[in-house]
Amino acid sequence: MKLYSLSVLHKGSTKANLLKAAYDLSSFSFFQRSSVQEFMTFTSALIVERSALGSRASVKEQEYLCHVYVRNDNLGGVVIADSEYPSRVCFTLLDKVLDEFSRQVNSIDWPSGSPATVQYTALDSHLAKYQNPREADAMTKVQAELDETKIILHSTMESLLERGEKLDDLVQKSEHLGNQSKAFYKTVQNSCLILLTY
Repeated sequence: MKLYSLSVLHKGSTKANLLKAAYDLSSFSFFQRSSVQEFMTFTSALIVERSALGSRASVKEQEYLCHVYVRNDNLGGVVIADSEYPSRVCFTLLDKVLDEFSRQVNSIDWPSGSPATVQYTALDSHLAKYQNPREADAMTKVQAELDETKIILHSTMESLLERGEKLDDLVQKSEHLGNQSKAFYKTVQNSCLILLTY
């Protein structure tokens, strides 16, 4: 999973104006980087120009996904990521960046601002932090931990079955479980099987 570009733009009546951008082009060769950056800047502006106010969208371009959010106040943001990066995390990042940007940079400066004149320095740190969606986004981290737990649970149950043992037989043979515990197992057995299929 990789984030390549994070941009903040102003959507004007005819074109989008780039206000600030951050790039991580380390996965491209040195000679390709300037061309790739120009392409990403062009694509970001084009997507903001063509997006309606108050809209969010994801646009596929070759193996990349461009996630755009244009607010009703004409402030827009674009994240360019690979296709594996979670869309939800991209939109969380865009919400955060646009809110922060609008608090720090006066809206009077948006139509005429440029990357050289706009005083907003947080894009590079946000781009670096969100490279790992698990660390940057609490919901993704929790989901990843749940997925790992589910994988461990599946592998444990599978290893029991591989040895030819069935959980039902183990419960019935157990000397450590009383009749009440065995009855309880039978009532929740279907619930456990349903959970394992998810």
